[in-house]
Amino acid sequence: MDYKYIEQLLERYWNCETSVEEEQILRIFFQQKELPAHLRRYRSLFTYQEEAAGMKLGDDFDKRVLAEIERPVVKARKLTLYSRFMPLFKAAAMMLLLFTLGGVVKHATEEGGASGIVYVHDQFENRQETPQVAYEGDSVKTLIRETSSKPRLEENSNR
Repeated sequence: MDYKYIEQLLERYWNCETSVEEEQILRIFFQQKELPAHLRRYRSLFTYQEEAAGMKLGDDFDKRVLAEIERPVVKARKLTLYSRFMPLFKAAAMMLLLFTLGGVVKHATEEGGASGIVYVHDQFENRQETPQVAYEGDSVKTLIRETSSKPRLEENSNR
């Protein structure tokens, strides 16, 4: 069988030059059961309308669409004065907690007194300018007495 006419129609179809009647001829041709191998790849392009016509919506389609459209309307929630001020209440409670803990910590440090707290600057009050003092150990007090001209350093070293 000669398929030259069909191939010419296909060429015109790809160039968008076919008429409605010629496209109908192509549809009828591709509905055949036996097609040449080089034309089988075009079958789905021309038989999709018949296949799509056989597809129908299910019986429950209308019910599903109406169920989506007619969803119950959610009413607005009524805001009370209590719910509006709840963030403010939470912030006030946190501030109260922080001030209470600060007061407890301050009171606990005051009860311990200054004798319970060791300040770092007190440890370095009696230091000497020479680095050899740190290496001599027990002779530190004697070195302080010998080199110190201030009475304050002598009093502190006697402690």
